[in-house]
Amino acid sequence: MITIKFFASLREQVGKGEIQLDIAAPLSVAQVWARACDNAPLPSHILMAINREYTSQDCLVHAGDEVAFFPPVTGG
Repeated sequence: MITIKFFASLREQVGKGEIQLDIAAPLSVAQVWARACDNAPLPSHILMAINREYTSQDCLVHAGDEVAFFPPVTGG
């Protein structure tokens, strides 16, 4: 099982803050997004992390991992 978290505006877009997903084999971050978001393609501007470390959409997610998706951070 993996935990998937959505932050900021993505939480409203997806309609969920956090979900759990059972996986039998490792999935890429893009595949995790697709499963969590009704097969929607992963937007190119989204930031992603596995276990609180920034990653790319091709990195593999394993059982027990936490995956987070959030919009780009801005600040001044």
